[in-house]
Amino acid sequence: MSDIEHPDTFHGLPVLTLPRPDESRAEVLPPADSVAWRLDCGWEGLTFPELWQHFLDTVDTSRIRALVIGPWWPDDYTSLAPVVERIAADAGRFTALRALFFADVVGEECEVSWLEMSDITPLIDAFPLLEELTVRGGGDSVPEQEKLRLRPVRHQALKSLRFESGGLPGHVVRAVGASELPALERLEFWFGADWYGGDATVEDMRPVLSGGAFPRLRHLGLQNSEIQDEIAAAVASAPVVAQLESLSLSMGTLSDAGAQALLDGQPLTHLSSIDLHHHYLTEPMASRVRELCARSGVQVDLDEAEEWDPEDEDEPRYVAVSE
Repeated sequence: MSDIEHPDTFHGLPVLTLPRPDESRAEVLPPADSVAWRLDCGWEGLTFPELWQHFLDTVDTSRIRALVIGPWWPDDYTSLAPVVERIAADAGRFTALRALFFADVVGEECEVSWLEMSDITPLIDAFPLLEELTVRGGGDSVPEQEKLRLRPVRHQALKSLRFESGGLPGHVVRAVGASELPALERLEFWFGADWYGGDATVEDMRPVLSGGAFPRLRHLGLQNSEIQDEIAAAVASAPVVAQLESLSLSMGTLSDAGAQALLDGQPLTHLSSIDLHHHYLTEPMASRVRELCARSGVQVDLDEAEEWDPEDEDEPRYVAVSE
């Protein structure tokens, strides 16, 4: 899975994996509020309930600011649902928590579209002071009851919401668009491939593109999509662009058609940066985009140019993250 790796930092804090029980006694742990705590069941025989209890017994949870959940299974893959239930049930012990990451898993541990997810709404409801939520997972390679789900929510504090997926369901995008998130400043979707359940359409994105849903939004990422050209064309006339400071249409199948739509659309010169990395632009088109951004003082990322013959209609284009 390119573009997916273990983060070194989260919510501005260095990530520290909680030492296993037989190591904790010999290791001096840092102050609870100085790191983002990462829990990982990748140790033989340690279940998540056991790891969670060890965490509660070892760290002052009232001071924890950020929590990262890694692999929650010791052997075979299991559903995230019991993990969500357990953490939501203990939310009262995490009064300082402001950031959650579900789940910090890379390809060597489990492909992103194979992660057995669940309804994540209880997590959002359980932490009314949560400011940052990253969700990694979502795909069509698991049973229906273990797919990623979200219901529309009302949350006053959430500033950053990010979905990293190889196949993001359209109903999750619609649920976000129907949510009341007045503090939201950053929103990112990785849509993924239709083969893995990434069935979101531009129409599903309309509430976000309208600019009326999230008045404080400053960064928008509509990424990793097989319909990246359609998204670019919609963004070219979307009212939300006027309020943004940065935009990402990266990791997908963006071609000259999508880039031309952006060039022909509303001005983007007020943006500080545009991320288009992993694209299928020809060099002449990439040069046009690069030159326009340079004249306007906009930083543009055009790395990872993928080889593709636009004259060959049967040649496929791939998103950066699918399986």
